[in-house]
Amino acid sequence: MTRGQLRVFLGAAPGVGKTYAMLEEGRRLRDEGSDVVIALVETHGRAGTAAVAEGLETVPRAVLRHRGLELQEMDLPAVLARAPEYALVDELAHTNVPGLQHEKRWQDVQALLDAGINVLSTVNIQHIDSLNDVIEQITGTLQAETVPDAVLRGAEQVELVDLTPQSLRGRLADGVIYPAERVDAALSNYFRLGNLTALRELALLWLADEVDSALNRYREEHGISSKWEARERVVVALTGGPEGRTLLRRGARIAARSAGGKLLAVHVSGADGLRGPEPAELAAQRLLVEKLGGSFHQVVGNDVPRALVDFARSVNATQLVVGVSRRPRIAALLSGPGIGATVIRESGDIDVHMVSHSAAARTLVLPHFGSALSVRRRLLGFAFALVGGPLLTAGLVTARSSETITGDVLSYQLLVILVALVGGIWPALFAALLSGLTLDFFFIQPLYTVTVATPSHMLALGLYVVNAMLVSYVVDAAARRARTARRSASESELLASVAGSVLRGEDALGALVSRTREAFNVSAARIRSEGEDLYADGDWPASVSPDDPALTRLPVGERCFLDLWGRELAASDRRLLAVITAQMEAALEHRELTETARGLGSLAAADKVRTALLAAVGHDLRRPLTAATAAVTGLRATDVTWSEQDRSELLATAEESLASLSGLVTSLLDVSRLQAGVVGVSLEPLNVVDAVLPALEELELGPADVELEIPTVPRVVLADPVLLQRVLVNLLANAVRFSPDGVKCVLSVSEFAGRVEIRVIDSGPGVPEQRRGEIFVPFQRLGDIDNSTGLGLGLALAKGFTEGMGGTLETEDTPGGGLTMVLSLPAARHRVPAGGQHSPAVAG
Repeated sequence: MTRGQLRVFLGAAPGVGKTYAMLEEGRRLRDEGSDVVIALVETHGRAGTAAVAEGLETVPRAVLRHRGLELQEMDLPAVLARAPEYALVDELAHTNVPGLQHEKRWQDVQALLDAGINVLSTVNIQHIDSLNDVIEQITGTLQAETVPDAVLRGAEQVELVDLTPQSLRGRLADGVIYPAERVDAALSNYFRLGNLTALRELALLWLADEVDSALNRYREEHGISSKWEARERVVVALTGGPEGRTLLRRGARIAARSAGGKLLAVHVSGADGLRGPEPAELAAQRLLVEKLGGSFHQVVGNDVPRALVDFARSVNATQLVVGVSRRPRIAALLSGPGIGATVIRESGDIDVHMVSHSAAARTLVLPHFGSALSVRRRLLGFAFALVGGPLLTAGLVTARSSETITGDVLSYQLLVILVALVGGIWPALFAALLSGLTLDFFFIQPLYTVTVATPSHMLALGLYVVNAMLVSYVVDAAARRARTARRSASESELLASVAGSVLRGEDALGALVSRTREAFNVSAARIRSEGEDLYADGDWPASVSPDDPALTRLPVGERCFLDLWGRELAASDRRLLAVITAQMEAALEHRELTETARGLGSLAAADKVRTALLAAVGHDLRRPLTAATAAVTGLRATDVTWSEQDRSELLATAEESLASLSGLVTSLLDVSRLQAGVVGVSLEPLNVVDAVLPALEELELGPADVELEIPTVPRVVLADPVLLQRVLVNLLANAVRFSPDGVKCVLSVSEFAGRVEIRVIDSGPGVPEQRRGEIFVPFQRLGDIDNSTGLGLGLALAKGFTEGMGGTLETEDTPGGGLTMVLSLPAARHRVPAGGQHSPAVAG
């Protein structure tokens, strides 16, 4: 039996139209003559979805009882018995009622596919298993119902049903997605504009990755190794040398020439871990890659050209940038073609750019000739030659005969090899010369003379020297590799320890200084800036001379130094210190930026409040003062005769204007935090109720005017009590004024993802979306200039107060008509009981 095919309609959020699209496709297939049934579709009361489902055959659902409730699920046996060509199954991630054959609906779908039935289904991006943690970070909600990635990747087709976040929120506000009583909560929680934008981006990226994977699978299945230039992909090969920055910038320019070009940097490290670049330089180049908008990759391989080409093919690269070799010309002649030439030969249809740079070899450089063995081992090798040679000679002389000459020669050769293994090349050369002379003196005729009678004797001596050099070369290389491996392991352990300390929440600078002192076994370490210790660790002497050989000083940035005291450090230690000082520089920069941002944050908060206050003073004082002045001037006029009614109206106008002035001055004094002429904000944990109730009392509002929806568990915010009360007074006054007679406005409090939202909802005429920005302009009342409405602080002042407290004030449509003001403030890390006493607890 041929297995059925799965087609999935993927959406970024509920309400984008997945079910509708699935039903439309089902109708199209039915009209083309296919056998289509609805196995299960959830309309959620949406008239449009129900309408498009009409006319399609529906398999009756199975009815089950669970915990006293009657629930309906897809009847899998009935669908299998019906055996349609296509089955429409909604909500792939749904969890079935206990008692059915399968726990999850996607398992039911697998059973249908196994039976040869094609399935059309729907799923939202938040239900994909591998994205569960990302979804929780975005929405603050952990999804209990998920679909394994393998199920979706096994689908023959995944189709994205897309809708812009603004359009989706509009559909939600119009009541198309949820009933009216659920709209307000949905808009303020899951259906936030930021949430929907992030979910939409996640859905697009997931589908793009699946398309890329499908393309790669197709190329593999059809044996296509040539590049397909869907977009420019430029791979830059990095060795860890100084030329890497030049190569990266050249690669970035190449990638930028085409729209959608992608930059990838790759470094090939040896399989034995011993081909080590300069760590500081490679780290700097990695940061440069990120600044240029590319990605850094590290692969392992002993054959560097092959590893580069394989990586380039694996990412479908179109360009490969390689630097000109830094090897001297004589080395290239002796060892054959370099990496660049080999890459060009094996790259096939990938374009290779050989980029010249200042580090390219232009002169003849002699190879370094030395030993990686310690002085102790070399001395031990000489001692072994001096002691082992005479002892071997004494033993061989006692058994000397004309037939033993071959064994004698091999014995001395073994001695030379053993000395080479112990001490390296110089002791081995010494042992070779010494054994050659000893053989000639004690074992070759004429005896007891150093005479080279035949050329073969000279050849034997030469062979001794060659053997010594070859064996010592192998020993020296092995020692060098072992030393490099040990040092690499130590450096890696140090860097991992430092990184772990920072990630565990320790002070970055302190962790770096402390771990550096421990790793390099010095007595003390410190960071100094302009003669002052920023951080010190260990026991520093009373005075340290800059010329003290036990003091090592390295620059950290432009103004700081790292001092290590206790012993003189080797050059190899300074190489690792360069990496650590680079991390210290980054930690110092991060500390400075944090302190600057903290200072600017308080200044910005004060400035926002001050700006709002100045706007209030500039506008509010002028209007009532002008009205009061005009009224009093008119009353004092002698050339006009006023009636008693006119006099009463002028006096009422003056009294009303002066009362407005008095209220405004009182409000300004209440919210003032004047310190040297600057308005400040005093944030503290505050129970929302402690601000709401005084605001209601000030406005003399009761249950007949405002409906309160406040959780029984106290919601605590970080806010200035006086400023928050002033904001609430303004919002409630506006809501009550614009609500129709007999209709109460609503004040609700909710908490989501570390924020507390206070929503003031009216059912009035609302504000057109294109004019909502105007209501936050100082004292723009959309044409309302009635002096009796009161001046208040204005929405501009309320918004300034809110932003000064680190919150936001935004507008939304009220379902059914009206305007909702959403005041969002950060939740505090303390619970405050209703009485106002602080008690420590975690906000949640």
